[in-house]
Amino acid sequence: MKAAVCFEKDVLTITDVSFEPPKAREVLVRMVACGVCHTDLSVVNGTVKMKLPCVLGHEGAGIVEEVGEEVTHLRKGDKVVLSWVAQCGECYFCRIQRPNLCELGERINAGNRMPDGSTRLRKDSRELNVFSALGALSEYAVVPARAAVKLPEDAPLDKAALVGCAVTTGVGAVFNTAQMPPGATVAVFGTGGVGLNIIQGAVIAGAERIIAVDVHPKKLEFAKVFGATDVIDATSVDPVVGIRELTRGRGADYAYEAVGRKETIEQAYQCTRKAGTCVVVGVGSVKEQISLNVFVLPLFEKRLLGSWFGTADVHRDMPRLLDLYKQKKLKLDELVTTTYKLDQLDQAFTDMKNGVNARGVVLF
Repeated sequence: MKAAVCFEKDVLTITDVSFEPPKAREVLVRMVACGVCHTDLSVVNGTVKMKLPCVLGHEGAGIVEEVGEEVTHLRKGDKVVLSWVAQCGECYFCRIQRPNLCELGERINAGNRMPDGSTRLRKDSRELNVFSALGALSEYAVVPARAAVKLPEDAPLDKAALVGCAVTTGVGAVFNTAQMPPGATVAVFGTGGVGLNIIQGAVIAGAERIIAVDVHPKKLEFAKVFGATDVIDATSVDPVVGIRELTRGRGADYAYEAVGRKETIEQAYQCTRKAGTCVVVGVGSVKEQISLNVFVLPLFEKRLLGSWFGTADVHRDMPRLLDLYKQKKLKLDELVTTTYKLDQLDQAFTDMKNGVNARGVVLF
């Protein structure tokens, strides 16, 4: 089968690889669609450190072709969306209803292999690591069964693929992490795939005002499509000043950072009003630290929260998101700006860097 493999830094290769059949608690999925996510590009350019060679892709949907032993919630022919955090349902964090922090999922993502440390994919005799044990940028994927979420028979897989990462992360940050009430004033830093879903999550939650911040004019146009009431081009306006001017000097009730940079995290915190909530969704460098004033920290009573995968319970939240799409409350059609073939992945990454798409999708 064909797969997108990063063999070394800055080198992306579409090549033939072989796979083993699924073992116990695993399933084989014929991939139908995979979103083009910036995190995959970050593996290629070395921003995200990952042991290479690695099969890319973590935002995918497809059809179950084969089921391993001990798998009871899936059968051949089921439509599924893949979750890049597998949720075991048994560990401490799953038991306290924080399955996005599942210990099994953490272990898989630390090694990008199956829970037992093995891999099902090879290039000739060479073992391949697999992004989140999914490797969704390939024609077939052998994945942990708990990372495959069953979808309704009528689910459109080209759209449902985006629920596997960007949609769940963005909308979940609003509903699950922040638990934002109606009527809020919201600021969103970064209007890529995740930021756009924070915006539409805020719309669904009943936000009164949504201020989008970015440096790409095209992305700010996308932000308006998804519900932003105001936009700020950070190349010409200080976002903190601009947001305060739009909020009578108070600042935003809720500020969301979807970039993962020290500067934008600090700006998001600064533009949050007293007793407001700042949610950091973007994943930054392990080498960077943010700076907070220790006097202001208790004085202003702001909440600073991290949001990992939208604090999601994927087996609960992903089907709900598809229901919102059916009710025309969640925009998925508008997210898929351009579709690509697997051998066009380099172009898809280039388009993403240039802000061409709300979200690009590879179709198999």
